[in-house]
Amino acid sequence: MIGRALRPVFVLLVVPALVACSAIGDIRRDPPARTAAPSPPAAPAPSPPPSAGFDEVRAVRVAVAQRYDDPYVEFSDAAHGWALFGSCDGRPPDRNCPAQLFSTLDGGRSWLQVRHPRPVAANQQLYTGPGLVVLWAEPHGWYASTDGGASFVRTAGEPAAWRAAQGRFQLVEGADQVGEWDGRRLRPLAAQPPVRGLNSVALAGDLLVAAGTADDRPYAAVSTDRGRSWQSTPVPAPDGAVSTLRVRVAPDGDVWLVGERSDRMDFPALWRYLGRWLPVPAESGPSRILSLAARASDETVLAVGPVGARQWIRVVLAGE
Repeated sequence: MIGRALRPVFVLLVVPALVACSAIGDIRRDPPARTAAPSPPAAPAPSPPPSAGFDEVRAVRVAVAQRYDDPYVEFSDAAHGWALFGSCDGRPPDRNCPAQLFSTLDGGRSWLQVRHPRPVAANQQLYTGPGLVVLWAEPHGWYASTDGGASFVRTAGEPAAWRAAQGRFQLVEGADQVGEWDGRRLRPLAAQPPVRGLNSVALAGDLLVAAGTADDRPYAAVSTDRGRSWQSTPVPAPDGAVSTLRVRVAPDGDVWLVGERSDRMDFPALWRYLGRWLPVPAESGPSRILSLAARASDETVLAVGPVGARQWIRVVLAGE
């Protein structure tokens, strides 16, 4: 049995908040120019710009051996999250130090260990979506669970459940295009968004949003007819450069942009869509993060970041 020691892993900062995000993707080529599309609905009356701050702190500990490196953490909403300890002393896990998997059902207040289906593998990865966790264990393949980790199904290729969890509109890999998922295939839209360096797309009610970056600058476009036509929407210049731009939709339908830095541990730039993109400055919080949680519920945003050598932070951003 591996010797274990309790160590601090998660610190939680909580307040009513904004949106969620993740950090996956790359910078792409500029798509071809498109003809102008109809203008989106008129913007609502101006309101005070949102801001972000932090509140309540909760400390949580889990038992793992000191040799394990910091885990990778993902949340699918404000309650459900996963933590994967996938390396030891900077090396892939082995039989003396196998990968460790934990889950939370209460927003990180408590964590339960879940049996990892392939704890010894050269490369361990973790992905999560609503009601779904997916593990990559190279070279053995993919392992997906839809029952909270009680059982895993192995697939040689990307699990169909993971593809479906990405939403109706997705990026077509390697094609710099937006496609529509019909349950079996991802078909490119006839009209493509006029967005430079396409990084992300998401649907919020009747509003389809595409975003990207080029030359460290953000670009976005919206569609109100499911991608049949598009309208460019200027994104105010951020404080500092951004290398990747993500669209994220809050449970109440609010749409956000998350601008990742070239160093993804640097705190990102944020914008909120209120008929136009408004920057959301972070008034306080960690300067360094590891990830932002995806699709957070009850109007919260969660971030995971290191504090010192062995502590972690979850940050909730609040919008006014």
